[in-house]
Amino acid sequence: MENNPELSLFLPVLNEEENLRPMHAKIQAALNSLGKTAEVIYVDDGSTDKSLQILKEIAAEDSRVRVISLRRNYGQTAAMSAGIDAAKGAILIPMDADLQNDPKDIARLLEKLDEGYDVVSGWRKNRQDKLVSRKIPSWIANSVISKIGGVPLHDYGCSLKAYRRDVIQDVKLYGEMYRFIPIYASWAGARVAEIPVDHYARMRGKSKYGISRTLKVVFDLMTIKFMASYQTKPIYVFGTFGLIAFLLSTFAGLWAFALKFIYGVSFILTPLPVIAIVLLAISMQFFLMGLLAEMLVRTYHESQAKAIYTVREKIGFENEQ
Repeated sequence: MENNPELSLFLPVLNEEENLRPMHAKIQAALNSLGKTAEVIYVDDGSTDKSLQILKEIAAEDSRVRVISLRRNYGQTAAMSAGIDAAKGAILIPMDADLQNDPKDIARLLEKLDEGYDVVSGWRKNRQDKLVSRKIPSWIANSVISKIGGVPLHDYGCSLKAYRRDVIQDVKLYGEMYRFIPIYASWAGARVAEIPVDHYARMRGKSKYGISRTLKVVFDLMTIKFMASYQTKPIYVFGTFGLIAFLLSTFAGLWAFALKFIYGVSFILTPLPVIAIVLLAISMQFFLMGLLAEMLVRTYHESQAKAIYTVREKIGFENEQ
């Protein structure tokens, strides 16, 4: 394996002992047919079965294989991050290790990249999963994510994707945000495309995903929306809520005075004065939180000399030192 292969394929693994050898056989066949230099990175996410042992055996048999063993089960996002950090290829391709993705589709992803795209996402058009617990929640989630994130994809949950290194190497992932990488890449100016890929029913092992993850995705989606709209100007959102609270406080205060001096209603007979004071305090908190968030954003960018923009390429700068 070369130090800088053309492709880096990485797979999070959690208790997939029955699937690893047949999966790797498919990967070998697919990579050999491509004729490109490649590395295969398996990230064992705290498996409690024989997955790690099998991965070590596979690594001993195939020089393209590298294995990362995490100390415990951190979740798919952490495993994906570990794969991204370790990858050396010009093109990064994540996929699942449960035999539901087909490595043969890698060639089609690369063909689409060659058309000038920076990210190509797989779409499990004929998804082989349960309708109520998997497909329907997925359809709803993908529709909402596409609308909020501004990147219309049919299948954000499909792990099989292809990325050019420069659009993913600086992405930091948290929570369940691995599925939102195309959105992050799009924010950085990446061109995103989607193609249908094959999907197979799970034959061995147990699925690690369930409807319980929907709530986590919703919270992460709220974060994505906030970052998309207000990442460099948080005072806008905090200031807006502060202004609303201030206006409601003013209205409650004026109403209380009107009742007092026009209708003779004592302040102690109406909750309006208390409401006015509480809303005023809340509005001040929102304003101060917005200012604090602005300071944090500026510290983040300035302390790292981190620009608030990204450059795709430079022309005519070759002779600059």
